[in-house]
Amino acid sequence: MAATCLSDLLGEYLGEYSASQPHPIETIIEVWHRNMGTALGITVLLIGLTIGLIWLAVEWQYRRRPGNKLEVTAGTWEIQTADPAHYRLRGQLALINRTQRLEIMVPELSVETTLLSKGSLAGIQQHIQVIPQHEDAPSRPDGYWFAYIVKRKPSHVAVVLDLQGSDLSQLQSVWLRVNYVTYGPGGRLAQTRHIVLPLKFPTVTASKNWRSTPQSKILPIHTHLLSQIDDPVEIVQRYVSPHAQPGDVITIGETPVALMQGRFRHPSEIRPGWVARRICYFFMPTSSLATACGMQSLVDIVGAGRVVSAFMLGAVAKKFLGKPGLFYQLAGEQARLIDDVTGTLPPYDQFIVLGPENPQQVVDRIYQETGLGAAIVDVNDLKAVKILAASAGVSLSLLEQALISNPAGNADEQTPLVLIRPMVG
Repeated sequence: MAATCLSDLLGEYLGEYSASQPHPIETIIEVWHRNMGTALGITVLLIGLTIGLIWLAVEWQYRRRPGNKLEVTAGTWEIQTADPAHYRLRGQLALINRTQRLEIMVPELSVETTLLSKGSLAGIQQHIQVIPQHEDAPSRPDGYWFAYIVKRKPSHVAVVLDLQGSDLSQLQSVWLRVNYVTYGPGGRLAQTRHIVLPLKFPTVTASKNWRSTPQSKILPIHTHLLSQIDDPVEIVQRYVSPHAQPGDVITIGETPVALMQGRFRHPSEIRPGWVARRICYFFMPTSSLATACGMQSLVDIVGAGRVVSAFMLGAVAKKFLGKPGLFYQLAGEQARLIDDVTGTLPPYDQFIVLGPENPQQVVDRIYQETGLGAAIVDVNDLKAVKILAASAGVSLSLLEQALISNPAGNADEQTPLVLIRPMVG
């Protein structure tokens, strides 16, 4: 009886409690569920962040990896035979693994050529030999290139080119394409090393047409077709020194210096990105940055961020402030110096030629080793003279006055050097 009364009283109490407010046990369960949901959400978030950080770390490490970073050098070359009916050129190229610890395989390597001549190439025969010179593996007598692993120590390959014909005197140069495949962490990649070799060499006496200007005498200097196997100091010593005297100044075009530094790229090796493909449309058709590959060449040098910011600020300055040209100031010196295809002599007309690297070091070295004042210049037929670098003591006003008529020319004169002799008195 008492138990029944107690049960009734408890039932009435709980009923009254639940009617007025949630039961404590229900509240605890509700809070537990709510906290579990929050905890689960935090756990999922932490897992997602962890996965994201791991992915970013892996991607960062991957982007820092060199991949199949193997270089085939332009090598050293000599003309072993230069008869009217037979030329033989031999080059010694190096295969250099630029990674710190990876092994890069070279399963294929071959060479193809293009001859450039003032006359017909009919009747001229070519024969190319590619001779591996690995220290630990002899070459095959059948000429087969066997797959080879290039480790930390460079390996070498000899290339022998024989040209035969009844009259080879019209030949000017040969463009070699060393096609090779690298195989390694970056996959199987086909690459090409472009090498341009001169075959015609003018004599020192070929440069003899002195010209007079109000402040100086100038002599355009003929040279062979310059390439990455040439050195600026040696070119000056060979072609200029016989004509020079103390106080003279030698100027070199910026494009020939860049060519001697190997700063030219074939468009087939360039992969235009999002920025280059879009921004190039906003440049004049005559600009070297008006093509996707030309613009990408600049992006590869200064970075996409700098190009985008220079473009945006340059557009604002031109549109609202009436100040064109800010893009070139913000994007850097290379933006003005890049020459797109068709901008230079064959076979460089097939390449994008960049501006020279460290021009001040080049002119300082010329001065130190030859005693001649030197300058690297960018001159065109529009009477624009830009001096990229000049050795100490060289008068910039003298250079501008002497070069205003562009004595080196922009066509096929092949006079990339101009000797300037200041007038005394």
